[in-house]
Amino acid sequence: MSDRAEEIRKSYGMELLEEEHTYLCEVYRSPLLTPEGLPALTTIYGLYCPGSYSRFHRLSREEVWSFYEGDPIRLTLLYPDGTAREVVLGPDRDAAYQFTIPAGVWQGGCLDGEGSYALYGCTVAPGFTPDCYTGADPEELIARYPQMETAIRRLT
Repeated sequence: MSDRAEEIRKSYGMELLEEEHTYLCEVYRSPLLTPEGLPALTTIYGLYCPGSYSRFHRLSREEVWSFYEGDPIRLTLLYPDGTAREVVLGPDRDAAYQFTIPAGVWQGGCLDGEGSYALYGCTVAPGFTPDCYTGADPEELIARYPQMETAIRRLT
């Protein structure tokens, strides 16, 4: 882990979340509740370092990814209609700083290339609760998205 990544990790008290295989910390959970009793929104910070990644998963809620600092990250998205897309977030001219992932889309992410770290944020609305998360079975994803086998194996 680079010195800057370690500084960020310590500053925010980030822990390695094995389910996602990346460093995360929650930074905001809205005190406002939806009529269903869910927090209106939640925000986390995440930190990718070499070897860390977000394992393929999907949420039953929208998620807004925001790039903050470091090297570019690559999100791999698998849509319910069988299509796939890769999105790069980062400081490069052709990269975005923010991207919204619709509810129900399988997603995985990692550093794009040989970067040393990336600090990013994810905002979920209504807010994240464990019941909105589904982890992926790699073999099921490969059967459904054979064109993305390499990415699926890398991010599971």
